[in-house]
Amino acid sequence: MTRIARLSKTDIKIQTVAALLAVIAAVALPQAMHLLGIASGLGTALGETFLPMHLPIILTGLIAGPFAGAIAGAASPAISFLLTGMPSAVMLPFMVIELFSYGLFAGLLRDYKMPCAAKVLSVQVLGRIVRAAAILIAVYGFSYEGLATKVIYASILTGLPGLILQWCLIPLIIFWVNNYSKNEK
Repeated sequence: MTRIARLSKTDIKIQTVAALLAVIAAVALPQAMHLLGIASGLGTALGETFLPMHLPIILTGLIAGPFAGAIAGAASPAISFLLTGMPSAVMLPFMVIELFSYGLFAGLLRDYKMPCAAKVLSVQVLGRIVRAAAILIAVYGFSYEGLATKVIYASILTGLPGLILQWCLIPLIIFWVNNYSKNEK
């Protein structure tokens, strides 16, 4: 019997709740960052620097699995765009692809025996490769004029503090979740 066929109703409920919570966090955290950015005079720079949408998606994949992570990853930027107009229409398809990839890869790595920080780094690298490929295909394959390929390199440099924050926070949160789970049994 496949893993999908073995999912119980409880597993499906947990994954659904995890995906919903991740979407809520992935929409709310960027808004908090933008409010802080406005208050500090930095505008959207805080969101671009600390990558607040990425954190709940990677975390959900690592905790709840690939289905919850991928669904939350694809839905979050779309819902955020509908509610807030962010990310921009130009970046929306690439954010959907990138966050879907983060959630999927994090979920697929969930059960691998490797340090959590290595999982996070692997997810980040794989997700950025998928995003870069999507941008390159759009620009060179479909002559997409709304985007320059230099955004690939610039987003990595700008988002480096957010990537580092994820290396620190996600393993810590996973550690807390695992300890809480052990104490509840």
